[in-house]
Amino acid sequence: MVARAWRLFSDEIDRSRDSGCDVKFWWRDDDACRPDPALARLYALAGETGVPLALACIPAAAEPAAFDALPPSIVVIPHGVDHRNRASAGEKKTEFPERESVEAALGRLAAGRVRLEGIVGRRLLAVLAPPWNRIGPALVARLSEAGFCGVSTFGARKVESPAPGLRQVNTHVDIIQWKGGRGFVGAETALAMATRHLVAKRTGAADPLEPTGWLTHHAVHDEGAWSFLARLFEVTHCASGASWQRPLDVFRTPG
Repeated sequence: MVARAWRLFSDEIDRSRDSGCDVKFWWRDDDACRPDPALARLYALAGETGVPLALACIPAAAEPAAFDALPPSIVVIPHGVDHRNRASAGEKKTEFPERESVEAALGRLAAGRVRLEGIVGRRLLAVLAPPWNRIGPALVARLSEAGFCGVSTFGARKVESPAPGLRQVNTHVDIIQWKGGRGFVGAETALAMATRHLVAKRTGAADPLEPTGWLTHHAVHDEGAWSFLARLFEVTHCASGASWQRPLDVFRTPG
C-alpha cells in the first residue's frame, strides 16, 4: 500500500505537469524556540537537501542560541506571539480569540515580530503562522498594520490576497497525527493529502497557483517522520517538473 501511495503521488506530479499546472511545494516547520537535538536534526536535513524552509518560531520563547547554526536555506517566521491558548471554555484552541480586541492583538503581534527580528535580523520573513492555524478575518484584514506581509494557516486558501499588501499561502499536509499519539501519520496518509491537493489544483477545485505546503513539527518527529521527509525530498528532487519554493518567493506580495 505504501508503494502504491508513492506511485499515485508521482503519477499525479506527472499528470499535473503535463496539463500545465505548476507542481510547486513549500515547507513550514512549527514551534521552534530553543536549541535541542530535534532542531539540530532539522537544520541538518534542510542543509543537506537544500530544501528551503520557513521555520515558524514562537517570539516570546525564542532563545538566540537556537539560531546560531541557521542554514542558508531557512528563514524564520513568527508563530503567533506566545503560543498561549486564549480560547474560552468549549472553543477550539487559539491564541487570537474574537473577544480580544484587534488593536490589542496587533500590538502583541508587532512587539513579537520586533523581538524576533532583533534575534534573527534579516533572516526574518514577516509572515504570521498563527498557532493551531486559527485566526479571525478581522485580524487578518489588519495584519499589515503590525508589519506583516503574509499569513499561513492550513487548508486550500480561498483568496491569494485577503487584505491589501498581504499574501496568504497555506499548508496542506500535516505529517503529525495529533489525535493519535502525536506520531507520524504514515506515508500513505501524508502522500494522499498531497495528492488530493495536487488533483484539486489541476481540476480547478483549488487555487492552481497555491503551492502545496508541507507542515512539520520537528520536536515531535519520530524516526518514521524523519525517514519519510528524507525520501520525500529525494523523490521530488528527481521528479521532472516538481520544485521546492523559497518562502521569500512564496510570499512575494502580489502587485
